[in-house]
Amino acid sequence: MLGVRCLLRSVRFCSSAPFPKHKPSAKLSVRDALGAQNASGERIKIQGWIRSVRSQKEVLFLHVNDGSSLESLQVVADSGLDSRELNFGSSVEVQGQLIKSPSKRQNVELKAEKIKVIGNCDAKDFPIKYKERHPLEYLRQYPHFRCRTNVLGSILRIRSEATAAIHSFFKDSGFVHIHTPIITSNDSEGAGELFQLEPSGKLKVPEENFFNVPAFLTVSGQLHLEVMSGAFTQVFTFGPTFRAENSQSRRHLAEFYMIEAEISFVDSLQDLMQVIEELFKATTMMVLSKCPEDVELCHKFIAPGQKDRLEHMLKNNFLIISYTEAVEILKQASQNFTFTPETRSLCVAEAGVQWCKHGSLQIPPPRLSSFLPTQSPNYLGLQWGADLRTEHEKYLVKHCGNIPVFVINYPLTLKPFYMRDNEDGPQHTVAAVDLLVPGVGELFGGGLREERYHFLEERLARYLDLRRFGSVPHGGFGMGFERYLQCILGVDNIKDVIPFPRFPHSCLL
Repeated sequence: MLGVRCLLRSVRFCSSAPFPKHKPSAKLSVRDALGAQNASGERIKIQGWIRSVRSQKEVLFLHVNDGSSLESLQVVADSGLDSRELNFGSSVEVQGQLIKSPSKRQNVELKAEKIKVIGNCDAKDFPIKYKERHPLEYLRQYPHFRCRTNVLGSILRIRSEATAAIHSFFKDSGFVHIHTPIITSNDSEGAGELFQLEPSGKLKVPEENFFNVPAFLTVSGQLHLEVMSGAFTQVFTFGPTFRAENSQSRRHLAEFYMIEAEISFVDSLQDLMQVIEELFKATTMMVLSKCPEDVELCHKFIAPGQKDRLEHMLKNNFLIISYTEAVEILKQASQNFTFTPETRSLCVAEAGVQWCKHGSLQIPPPRLSSFLPTQSPNYLGLQWGADLRTEHEKYLVKHCGNIPVFVINYPLTLKPFYMRDNEDGPQHTVAAVDLLVPGVGELFGGGLREERYHFLEERLARYLDLRRFGSVPHGGFGMGFERYLQCILGVDNIKDVIPFPRFPHSCLL
């Protein structure tokens, strides 16, 4: 008998038949729960924040959102549930059955079996109010809370999808991603608007540099990409850049993100413009397909009419005009421009002065007021050699039918030393290009690089080794990511398309 009992016990423990036990709830995002095709009572668990609470006699309705989608998941619970801490903004974990909803407003709903409050939120003190559409200006005061609103949540999801789309475009096009440094010893823009780095506290040594040379936060990764373009024919970078520009405008930040690319063996601006147009359209189409509800929210509540304007941009080929043609258009404009360009914008060749930059040494032209007539306040804005400002750029786009327009072949004096000389005197121009878009102005800037050693030797003694050893014709471009988001969404202020905006006198968090 003892042997039989032992045998039966061993058979029982060796049996492959599982012991009956309660099936655990599958954890789903709100997005996945809403997208469930067959909601037939499977048990799930979601975690998120309460967006609304509504109590009826026998039923308690919650809407819970976890940031994965614009739409929230409706949770239905017994009204007898203790709802004292179920407030707008509270974080919760809900377990229950996902079932088909009888309401036409949503396909599914979660029949709650258990609701656990993770973190309570006092709705009275919470600065984001239920059912109140706060202005974007108000939300900027609360960078730690504004991401919980519908509009900022949509913008940040679009930003995420746009980032993925840009990386996908470059990968599919055969580009190599380069991590260019944030700490640098050069100023590729030559603008002098740099944040200089110094050690803090005990590490600071008087009259010594941590790196033995002055170091700054990067304003561009372009010069480092030029180095890489000597080994890889197509490279790009996507990262933060910094400008110490004391501007409070709607289109400037002290910290922003740049997409920059460099392509070897190109000898025409047409090649660059083709890549720029394809990048813009492919990225935008991907964003529209991946998060249509988020884009629709922005177009509906932030920029009515932007949907049609964006479709107009996507279906038309981008236009091309020269800088000289742009100046002629501005000369004939009936609009009075309010901004007078900087004196340095004037083509200094007209004044018989040469202006060049040698590394950090800048040789500026003398004051040019004596060379200019004073009877017209808009004289500088209408003369060949003047820099194009935002109001001029927006006018040009409008003049061209609100289609993005490439402006090419700028005066030599307006562009950095590395732009390729067109050798087209007497109006000396370089092979530079800017893409102007509706509502923003300049979005892309780029051009062919000067690969000829003797031209650079005359201008600048920097990076000559790159031209001496295996140099090739090459060119590149950069796009401000936040300005791109402004363009496609119609957001007026650049501070509203970045999670934590940095600008003069403001560095919250």
